[in-house]
Amino acid sequence: MTETTVIPHWIDGARRPSTSGRTAPVYNPATGQVQAQVALADQAEIDEAIASAQRGYEIWSEYSIAKRQTVLFAFRELLNARKPELAKIITAEHGKVVSDAMGEILRGQEVVELATGFPHLIKGAFSENASTGIDVYSIKQPLGVVGIISPFNFPAMVPMWFFPIAIAAGNSVIVKPSEKDPSAALWLAELWKEAGLPDGVFTVLNGDKLAVDGLLNAPEVQSISFVGSTPIAQYIYETASKNGKRVQALGGAKNHMLVLPDADLDLVADQAINAGYGAAGERCMAISVVLAVEPVADELIAKIVERIGKLNIGNGASSPEPDMGPVITDVHRDKITGYIDIAEADGATIVVDGRNFSVDGHEEGFFVGPTLIDNIPTTSRAYTEEIFGPVLEVVRVKSFDEGVELINSGQFGNGTAIFTNDGGAARRFQREIQVGMIGINVPIPVPVAYHSFGGWKASLFGDAKAYGVHGFEFFTREKAITSRWLDPATHGGINLGFPQND
Repeated sequence: MTETTVIPHWIDGARRPSTSGRTAPVYNPATGQVQAQVALADQAEIDEAIASAQRGYEIWSEYSIAKRQTVLFAFRELLNARKPELAKIITAEHGKVVSDAMGEILRGQEVVELATGFPHLIKGAFSENASTGIDVYSIKQPLGVVGIISPFNFPAMVPMWFFPIAIAAGNSVIVKPSEKDPSAALWLAELWKEAGLPDGVFTVLNGDKLAVDGLLNAPEVQSISFVGSTPIAQYIYETASKNGKRVQALGGAKNHMLVLPDADLDLVADQAINAGYGAAGERCMAISVVLAVEPVADELIAKIVERIGKLNIGNGASSPEPDMGPVITDVHRDKITGYIDIAEADGATIVVDGRNFSVDGHEEGFFVGPTLIDNIPTTSRAYTEEIFGPVLEVVRVKSFDEGVELINSGQFGNGTAIFTNDGGAARRFQREIQVGMIGINVPIPVPVAYHSFGGWKASLFGDAKAYGVHGFEFFTREKAITSRWLDPATHGGINLGFPQND
């Protein structure tokens, strides 16, 4: 792409150039250069996208389960065969290294594979002769047009948390990707087209707050799925709920790793590096704080520092591949380094400083070096707020109980981990901790697709978690039918052929 390229919408099964006259720059974060512009929808384009999705729903919802399943399997096979293409697109616009982008796709593909088995998960129930001569049964039906508002950090995986299940259940989907890295959504739209999905069932609406509010306020849109910061998640939840929509809005995090004195510190140091600096820390499940139960802090910090010194930071598209790439924009880079300034001003020790970091040949890129902070005061904004960058903080605690109390006192409840060889401590941790996703010697406990993803407290707003059983419950609604038939059922005549699905 060139700077003059304008990334369009996807409406009615085709790329739809925008006529709004509004665009936003799309950067290559490794170089700092604008590589394209993305269209920002106006109200007419929002209305057009919704109308197309409504028409698509009316067609798709009449497809039999067998025909829907065929399209899902076709999409899965195409995605599996061509995922390296998508990984390169993600790296070019987000900045994460290609292998990390591939990992994102594979985790999203798990949900696609779950969705291919949807007939079992949208079955109703039947009670024969609930009362004399009366049967009661339930059926599950799609909602209609559903909206997905996606963040920049996982431009493929997060939409795939939602749309495979929504589409399998018979809904049509409008994806509003982040304007920072919108091309992955368009690539997925083209793949759905190739898989045989009818026009209008998968729509990509590029835009800013106008597009978001358009989906939140449109009566035709029945639900909203969102992943992003807590303030925006709360706004999405309040606005969409007020308008009578179902909402699953996943917010921010400040994830802790509690390290007990009996833990394998080499394992802990490796996993702290992986979970703190992978994807430049731009993950809602990244480990932000290591709670070191004394006397292990000094030894653990030394091991982490040693490992940081071996990390290779660079352009995620380079070969050989670096360990970590840039952050998404210069604005976000400055926000991250601002938090490091706050920590330092509040009395913390900056053990490894990632400010003013540059990469040879990419001096204009949006890089923040891996940062390690010790003795961070728990009253500092750098501790209480989500930084969303490659910044790992260490808090020294005296006991298991003090660590649990610190985790439970925070505003977020997304993910947490404990590292220990004590099964009793781990079991107590999983019972007492007020967090939605817990790792035991696992630093990033993202559930597999047949469980559900979501936190507690200010990390989740709305009716359901993402994917798993929660996903199918969210994207369908149930009808209960009570029936009495006084006449015997009639048969359909003689047909000796083997019965077939259609």
